[in-house]
Amino acid sequence: MVVDDHPMWREGVARDLTEAGHQVVASCGEGRQAIRVVAAACPDVVVLDLQLPDISGVEVIQGLRAAWPKVRVLMLSASGEQQGVLDAVKAGATGYLLKSAALAEFLDAVRRTAAGEPVFTPGLAGLVLGEYRRLAAAGAVTGGPVPGHDPATAPRLTERETEVLRLVAKGMSYKQIAERLGLSHRTVQNHVQNTLGKLQLHNRVELTRYAIERGLDD
Repeated sequence: MVVDDHPMWREGVARDLTEAGHQVVASCGEGRQAIRVVAAACPDVVVLDLQLPDISGVEVIQGLRAAWPKVRVLMLSASGEQQGVLDAVKAGATGYLLKSAALAEFLDAVRRTAAGEPVFTPGLAGLVLGEYRRLAAAGAVTGGPVPGHDPATAPRLTERETEVLRLVAKGMSYKQIAERLGLSHRTVQNHVQNTLGKLQLHNRVELTRYAIERGLDD
């Protein structure tokens, strides 16, 4: 689903996605409209503009996730302002891409977002990881308590799952982790999905936060 208040941009993004083989199930120009239709449209990914005329992008993310918890949100914004990026990720966005990105970069970001992999315009990944580390050091938890926070009751991960989790916390992509460990991309993805299930987390952004809070990014 594509959500942007500029008709020409919205139609262009939808056309690019369709030509690349994706099914665009809905397009909206306002945040409230997107929240109303998301459960009926059942999108895997919402490509969302941060600045909308009726409500903020953060409110839209929260509303989308409340209405359709399976959805993954890729922010596509003209602004790379740090607070806007952090607010979007804390609200539940899986990735954040600037509108200046090339088409190939955008299409790759959509594919990776659909797989639950956090995607950020170069330079923004470090900003997000740095904020998580700052919050962890201060004892603050973003987005509410993390399941399994008590070490005594935390689910047991295998040695390989823990190894993959450490590399996730360092901000590495599936491809980079696969190359580091000599595994296939699919095997790494399976390890991440199994770990998400064990920890009752929803995406790699939450998984990264979980790992950093436990010092696994050292």
